Amino acid sequence: MIRLSVGIEDIGDLLADLDQALQA
Repeated sequence: MIRLSVGIEDIGDLLADLDQALQA
């Protein structure tokens, strides 16, 4: 359960990085 939430947070961080890269 804890590992799953950490994975979800990691995915969110990756998506945020992708959004910034596309906007850059």
